[in-house]
Amino acid sequence: MNVGQPLYIVMLGAPGAGKGTQARLLSEALGLPQVSSGDIFRENLKNQTPLGLLAKQYMDAGGLVPDDVTINMVMDRLGRPDCARGVILDGFPRTLAQADALDQALQSRGQRIGVAPLLEVADEAVIARLAGRRVCRECQAMYNIDSSPSQVEGKCDKCGGELYRRADDDPETVRNRLFVYYKQTAPLIGYYYAHRLLVPLSGDRPVEVVQADLRAAVDAAASAQVH
Repeated sequence: MNVGQPLYIVMLGAPGAGKGTQARLLSEALGLPQVSSGDIFRENLKNQTPLGLLAKQYMDAGGLVPDDVTINMVMDRLGRPDCARGVILDGFPRTLAQADALDQALQSRGQRIGVAPLLEVADEAVIARLAGRRVCRECQAMYNIDSSPSQVEGKCDKCGGELYRRADDDPETVRNRLFVYYKQTAPLIGYYYAHRLLVPLSGDRPVEVVQADLRAAVDAAASAQVH
């Protein structure tokens, strides 16, 4: 990948569509960091940065962290040396306000989003996929009882730890997560479509097939950005 400017990739898709898995594989293939807002929040809270302490005040009061605080955290992360060639944003932005603020912050640096791949998976397939997901209590390795089961039922192949289903993977909880997604995050599909950055990809196919199409979309975006 030959990029003149940093290539900023925004991964879109419903919970369980495979964004995290595809972002991780893309990160390994291209040498670009995978950045999630959750990781940024945890790091700022752990290190008690000024932004982290500010965010904590809102969280302790039971409120939402304002977009400007979140954006400042993200832009601080994007300014680090490992993001010099670009970054894969996983789970951010989540709202239209965040997408607009991110665009403005990047524009102030003479930069912009390069591509927004959308992983499309049917709702019922998402519910079934997450209901079958199992996580190791010890090392957090992930399995799926249908598509990628552990060799010994209930035991992690890597460390022998107990596998369990997370509470937010319960089918009813997943339906609620999908409702929140459609209400808050799905409007980003229209936003990036209007900006001619959206690349829809079927996420119902084997991981390696989706990854190949994702790589092609990113390579095309990188080439367009150079020219």
